[in-house]
Amino acid sequence: MPSDSERSRGRGGPTAALNCVPNRVLTCLLTCVALWVGLLPQVVRATPSSLSTPSASSASSTPCQKPVYLTFDTGHMGVAPLIAEVLQRHQVKVTFFAAHELTQEGDGSLGSHWAPWWQARAREGHAFASHTFDHVYWLADAPEGRFDVRPSAGPHKGQRLRWSAQDYCAEITRARDRLQALTGVPSLPLFRAPGGKTSPALLRAAKTCGYAHVGWSASGFLGDELPSDRFPNAQLLRQSLERIRPGDILMAHLGIWSRQDPWAPAVLEPLVQGLHQQGFCFRTLREHPQFQQWIARHGA
Repeated sequence: MPSDSERSRGRGGPTAALNCVPNRVLTCLLTCVALWVGLLPQVVRATPSSLSTPSASSASSTPCQKPVYLTFDTGHMGVAPLIAEVLQRHQVKVTFFAAHELTQEGDGSLGSHWAPWWQARAREGHAFASHTFDHVYWLADAPEGRFDVRPSAGPHKGQRLRWSAQDYCAEITRARDRLQALTGVPSLPLFRAPGGKTSPALLRAAKTCGYAHVGWSASGFLGDELPSDRFPNAQLLRQSLERIRPGDILMAHLGIWSRQDPWAPAVLEPLVQGLHQQGFCFRTLREHPQFQQWIARHGA
Protein backbone atom coordinates (compact mmCIF):
# COMPACT_ATOMS: atom_id res chain seq x y z
CA MET A 1 0.00 0.00 0.00
CA PRO A 2 1.49 3.36 -0.92
CA SER A 3 2.47 5.64 1.94
CA ASP A 4 0.87 9.04 2.56
CA SER A 5 3.94 10.72 1.12
CA GLU A 6 3.76 8.58 -1.99
CA ARG A 7 0.04 9.40 -2.50
CA SER A 8 0.70 13.11 -2.27
CA ARG A 9 3.81 13.09 -4.44
CA GLY A 10 3.36 14.99 -7.68
CA ARG A 11 -0.05 16.48 -6.78
CA GLY A 12 1.24 19.71 -5.29
CA GLY A 13 -0.80 21.95 -3.00
CA PRO A 14 -0.46 23.06 0.61
CA THR A 15 -0.63 19.49 1.97
CA ALA A 16 2.88 18.91 0.68
CA ALA A 17 4.22 20.54 3.82
CA LEU A 18 2.61 17.87 6.00
CA ASN A 19 4.85 15.19 4.50
CA CYS A 20 8.13 16.91 5.25
CA VAL A 21 10.79 15.21 7.37
CA PRO A 22 12.18 17.31 10.25
CA ASN A 23 15.51 18.22 8.63
CA ARG A 24 13.65 19.70 5.63
CA VAL A 25 11.08 21.79 7.48
CA LEU A 26 12.39 25.11 6.20
CA THR A 27 12.48 23.89 2.62
CA CYS A 28 8.94 22.55 2.85
CA LEU A 29 7.60 25.76 4.36
CA LEU A 30 9.12 27.74 1.52
CA THR A 31 7.57 25.27 -0.93
CA CYS A 32 4.12 25.78 0.68
CA VAL A 33 4.38 29.54 0.38
CA ALA A 34 5.36 29.28 -3.26
CA LEU A 35 2.49 26.92 -3.95
CA TRP A 36 -0.07 29.19 -2.28
CA VAL A 37 1.19 32.23 -4.15
CA GLY A 38 0.87 30.31 -7.38
CA LEU A 39 -2.70 29.32 -6.58
CA LEU A 40 -3.81 32.76 -5.39
CA PRO A 41 -4.89 34.20 -8.78
CA GLN A 42 -7.09 31.14 -9.37
CA VAL A 43 -8.66 31.48 -5.92
CA VAL A 44 -9.42 35.17 -6.47
CA ARG A 45 -11.03 34.46 -9.82
CA ALA A 46 -13.22 31.79 -8.28
CA THR A 47 -14.48 33.65 -5.20
CA PRO A 48 -18.05 35.04 -5.23
CA SER A 49 -16.76 38.45 -4.15
CA SER A 50 -15.21 38.89 -7.54
CA LEU A 51 -18.70 38.70 -9.06
CA SER A 52 -19.54 42.17 -7.76
CA THR A 53 -23.02 43.60 -8.09
CA PRO A 54 -23.53 46.82 -10.12
CA SER A 55 -22.90 50.02 -8.23
CA ALA A 56 -25.77 52.39 -7.53
CA SER A 57 -24.55 54.72 -10.25
CA SER A 58 -24.35 52.00 -12.88
CA ALA A 59 -27.73 50.63 -11.84
CA SER A 60 -29.37 54.03 -12.30
CA SER A 61 -27.98 54.25 -15.82
CA THR A 62 -29.39 50.91 -16.93
CA PRO A 63 -32.55 50.89 -19.06
CA CYS A 64 -35.69 51.20 -16.98
CA GLN A 65 -38.63 49.10 -18.19
CA LYS A 66 -41.03 50.00 -15.35
CA PRO A 67 -40.38 53.61 -14.32
CA VAL A 68 -42.32 55.46 -11.66
CA TYR A 69 -41.88 59.11 -10.76
CA LEU A 70 -42.01 59.78 -7.03
CA THR A 71 -42.66 63.42 -6.13
CA PHE A 72 -42.89 65.25 -2.80
CA ASP A 73 -44.66 68.53 -2.07
CA THR A 74 -43.52 70.57 0.91
CA GLY A 75 -45.35 70.58 4.24
CA HIS A 76 -44.35 71.01 7.87
CA MET A 77 -41.00 69.29 7.12
CA GLY A 78 -41.18 67.17 10.27
CA VAL A 79 -40.52 63.98 8.31
CA ALA A 80 -38.12 65.53 5.79
CA PRO A 81 -34.94 64.15 7.43
CA LEU A 82 -36.41 60.64 7.58
CA ILE A 83 -37.52 60.82 3.95
CA ALA A 84 -34.05 61.93 2.90
CA GLU A 85 -32.48 59.00 4.75
CA VAL A 86 -34.76 56.47 3.07
CA LEU A 87 -34.18 57.90 -0.39
CA GLN A 88 -30.42 57.91 0.10
CA ARG A 89 -30.37 54.39 1.55
CA HIS A 90 -32.21 52.99 -1.47
CA GLN A 91 -30.62 55.33 -4.03
CA VAL A 92 -34.01 56.68 -5.10
CA LYS A 93 -34.15 60.00 -6.96
CA VAL A 94 -37.31 62.09 -6.74
CA THR A 95 -38.71 65.48 -7.73
CA PHE A 96 -39.50 68.00 -4.99
CA PHE A 97 -42.20 70.66 -5.53
CA ALA A 98 -41.53 73.41 -3.02
CA ALA A 99 -43.49 76.27 -1.50
CA HIS A 100 -42.53 78.43 1.48
CA GLU A 101 -44.86 76.81 4.01
CA LEU A 102 -45.09 76.95 7.78
CA THR A 103 -42.86 74.33 9.42
CA GLN A 104 -42.62 72.60 12.78
CA GLU A 105 -39.22 74.18 13.29
CA GLY A 106 -37.34 76.93 11.54
CA ASP A 107 -38.44 79.85 9.41
CA GLY A 108 -40.48 78.02 6.77
CA SER A 109 -39.80 75.26 4.29
CA LEU A 110 -37.75 77.55 2.03
CA GLY A 111 -36.20 79.49 4.89
CA SER A 112 -32.59 79.58 6.00
CA HIS A 113 -33.12 76.85 8.61
CA TRP A 114 -33.83 74.27 5.90
CA ALA A 115 -31.23 75.53 3.42
CA PRO A 116 -28.67 72.79 4.31
CA TRP A 117 -31.34 70.13 3.79
CA TRP A 118 -32.15 71.40 0.28
CA GLN A 119 -28.47 71.71 -0.57
CA ALA A 120 -27.87 68.10 0.43
CA ARG A 121 -30.71 66.92 -1.78
CA ALA A 122 -29.21 68.81 -4.72
CA ARG A 123 -25.86 67.08 -4.18
CA GLU A 124 -27.66 63.73 -4.25
CA GLY A 125 -29.10 64.45 -7.70
CA HIS A 126 -32.78 65.09 -6.99
CA ALA A 127 -34.87 67.46 -9.13
CA PHE A 128 -36.77 70.57 -8.01
CA ALA A 129 -39.77 72.57 -9.20
CA SER A 130 -42.16 75.26 -7.99
CA HIS A 131 -45.25 74.70 -5.84
CA THR A 132 -45.98 78.50 -5.80
CA PHE A 133 -44.18 80.48 -3.13
CA ASP A 134 -47.07 81.12 -0.71
CA HIS A 135 -48.82 77.82 -1.51
CA VAL A 136 -51.55 79.63 -3.45
CA TYR A 137 -54.75 77.72 -4.20
CA TRP A 138 -56.66 78.47 -7.39
CA LEU A 139 -60.34 78.98 -6.52
CA ALA A 140 -62.04 80.14 -9.73
CA ASP A 141 -61.54 81.86 -13.04
CA ALA A 142 -62.54 85.51 -13.02
CA PRO A 143 -63.39 88.07 -15.74
CA GLU A 144 -60.74 89.61 -17.95
CA GLY A 145 -58.40 86.64 -17.71
CA ARG A 146 -57.95 86.90 -13.96
CA PHE A 147 -58.16 84.30 -11.21
CA ASP A 148 -59.49 84.13 -7.68
CA VAL A 149 -56.87 82.55 -5.43
CA ARG A 150 -56.20 81.97 -1.72
CA PRO A 151 -52.70 81.60 -0.25
CA SER A 152 -52.31 79.21 2.67
CA ALA A 153 -49.00 80.79 3.71
CA GLY A 154 -47.35 84.19 3.68
CA PRO A 155 -48.70 87.65 4.57
CA HIS A 156 -52.02 87.10 2.76
CA LYS A 157 -52.71 83.67 4.25
CA GLY A 158 -56.39 82.77 4.10
CA GLN A 159 -57.41 85.81 2.05
CA ARG A 160 -59.32 85.60 -1.21
CA LEU A 161 -57.38 87.54 -3.82
CA ARG A 162 -57.94 88.35 -7.48
CA TRP A 163 -54.80 87.94 -9.56
CA SER A 164 -53.86 88.53 -13.17
CA ALA A 165 -52.09 85.85 -15.18
CA GLN A 166 -48.88 87.82 -14.65
CA ASP A 167 -49.42 87.76 -10.88
CA TYR A 168 -49.78 84.00 -10.91
CA CYS A 169 -46.70 83.54 -13.10
CA ALA A 170 -44.71 85.74 -10.74
CA GLU A 171 -45.78 83.53 -7.83
CA ILE A 172 -44.53 80.40 -9.58
CA THR A 173 -41.26 82.15 -10.37
CA ARG A 174 -40.75 83.29 -6.76
CA ALA A 175 -40.58 79.69 -5.58
CA ARG A 176 -38.40 78.67 -8.55
CA ASP A 177 -35.92 81.45 -7.86
CA ARG A 178 -35.77 80.66 -4.15
CA LEU A 179 -35.15 76.99 -4.87
CA GLN A 180 -32.35 77.85 -7.25
CA ALA A 181 -30.79 80.16 -4.67
CA LEU A 182 -30.95 77.43 -2.01
CA THR A 183 -29.77 74.49 -4.09
CA GLY A 184 -27.44 76.12 -6.59
CA VAL A 185 -29.01 74.14 -9.43
CA PRO A 186 -31.65 75.18 -11.99
CA SER A 187 -35.22 74.21 -11.18
CA LEU A 188 -37.34 72.43 -13.76
CA PRO A 189 -39.71 74.59 -15.86
CA LEU A 190 -42.60 72.76 -14.19
CA PHE A 191 -44.96 73.56 -11.34
CA ARG A 192 -47.64 71.90 -9.27
CA ALA A 193 -50.65 73.91 -8.17
CA PRO A 194 -51.49 73.40 -4.49
CA GLY A 195 -54.12 70.73 -4.15
CA GLY A 196 -53.70 70.08 -7.86
CA LYS A 197 -56.46 72.66 -8.39
CA THR A 198 -56.33 74.32 -11.82
CA SER A 199 -58.45 75.37 -14.77
CA PRO A 200 -57.66 75.29 -18.50
CA ALA A 201 -57.25 79.07 -18.40
CA LEU A 202 -54.78 78.86 -15.52
CA LEU A 203 -52.73 76.19 -17.29
CA ARG A 204 -52.61 78.29 -20.46
CA ALA A 205 -51.47 81.30 -18.47
CA ALA A 206 -48.68 79.30 -16.81
CA LYS A 207 -47.50 77.94 -20.14
CA THR A 208 -47.20 81.44 -21.59
CA CYS A 209 -44.55 82.15 -18.96
CA GLY A 210 -42.74 78.84 -19.44
CA TYR A 211 -44.26 76.45 -16.89
CA ALA A 212 -46.01 73.13 -17.53
CA HIS A 213 -48.22 71.73 -14.81
CA VAL A 214 -47.60 68.35 -13.17
CA GLY A 215 -50.39 66.54 -11.38
CA TRP A 216 -50.27 62.90 -10.29
CA SER A 217 -51.69 59.58 -11.36
CA ALA A 218 -54.88 58.30 -9.75
CA SER A 219 -53.01 55.30 -8.35
CA GLY A 220 -50.08 57.59 -7.50
CA PHE A 221 -52.05 59.46 -4.82
CA LEU A 222 -50.30 57.88 -1.84
CA GLY A 223 -52.84 59.12 0.70
CA ASP A 224 -50.57 60.73 3.25
CA GLU A 225 -52.97 63.66 3.71
CA LEU A 226 -56.02 61.47 4.41
CA PRO A 227 -57.34 60.95 7.99
CA SER A 228 -55.32 58.13 9.54
CA ASP A 229 -58.29 56.75 11.50
CA ARG A 230 -60.13 55.94 8.27
CA PHE A 231 -57.10 55.32 6.06
CA PRO A 232 -54.47 53.55 8.19
CA ASN A 233 -50.93 53.25 6.93
CA ALA A 234 -51.11 49.49 6.36
CA GLN A 235 -54.11 49.98 4.08
CA LEU A 236 -52.41 52.78 2.12
CA LEU A 237 -49.28 50.69 1.62
CA ARG A 238 -51.23 47.67 0.43
CA GLN A 239 -53.31 49.71 -2.00
CA SER A 240 -50.26 51.44 -3.45
CA LEU A 241 -48.38 48.19 -4.03
CA GLU A 242 -51.46 46.71 -5.73
CA ARG A 243 -52.39 49.68 -7.91
CA ILE A 244 -49.23 51.48 -9.04
CA ARG A 245 -48.39 50.93 -12.69
CA PRO A 246 -45.38 51.81 -14.88
CA GLY A 247 -45.31 55.48 -15.81
CA ASP A 248 -47.29 56.64 -12.77
CA ILE A 249 -46.45 59.93 -11.07
CA LEU A 250 -46.60 59.39 -7.31
CA MET A 251 -47.27 62.17 -4.81
CA ALA A 252 -46.68 62.58 -1.07
CA HIS A 253 -45.61 65.40 1.26
CA LEU A 254 -42.77 66.38 3.55
CA GLY A 255 -45.25 66.55 6.40
CA ILE A 256 -49.03 66.85 6.84
CA TRP A 257 -50.35 68.73 9.85
CA SER A 258 -53.74 67.03 10.02
CA ARG A 259 -52.71 63.36 9.86
CA GLN A 260 -52.41 61.87 13.34
CA ASP A 261 -50.36 58.80 12.36
CA PRO A 262 -47.67 60.08 9.97
CA TRP A 263 -47.43 58.27 6.66
CA ALA A 264 -43.73 58.44 5.85
CA PRO A 265 -42.25 56.61 8.89
CA ALA A 266 -44.51 53.60 8.34
CA VAL A 267 -45.01 53.46 4.57
CA LEU A 268 -42.21 55.05 2.55
CA GLU A 269 -39.47 52.46 3.00
CA PRO A 270 -41.65 49.35 2.55
CA LEU A 271 -43.25 51.03 -0.46
CA VAL A 272 -39.86 51.64 -2.07
CA GLN A 273 -38.73 48.11 -1.27
CA GLY A 274 -41.97 46.59 -2.52
CA LEU A 275 -41.87 48.49 -5.81
CA HIS A 276 -38.24 47.51 -6.34
CA GLN A 277 -39.18 43.88 -5.77
CA GLN A 278 -41.87 44.22 -8.45
CA GLY A 279 -39.27 45.46 -10.91
CA PHE A 280 -40.07 49.17 -10.74
CA CYS A 281 -37.36 51.80 -10.94
CA PHE A 282 -37.53 55.41 -9.75
CA ARG A 283 -36.80 58.37 -12.00
CA THR A 284 -37.14 62.15 -11.71
CA LEU A 285 -39.45 64.15 -13.94
CA ARG A 286 -36.43 65.14 -16.02
CA GLU A 287 -36.83 61.71 -17.60
CA HIS A 288 -40.62 61.64 -17.92
CA PRO A 289 -41.53 61.32 -21.63
CA GLN A 290 -44.40 63.77 -21.26
CA PHE A 291 -42.09 66.56 -20.05
CA GLN A 292 -38.70 65.86 -21.63
CA GLN A 293 -39.28 68.02 -24.71
CA TRP A 294 -40.81 70.84 -22.66
CA ILE A 295 -37.80 70.82 -20.32
CA ALA A 296 -35.40 70.79 -23.27
CA ARG A 297 -37.16 73.78 -24.86
CA HIS A 298 -37.56 75.86 -21.71
CA GLY A 299 -34.35 74.99 -19.94
CA ALA A 300 -33.59 73.51 -16.53
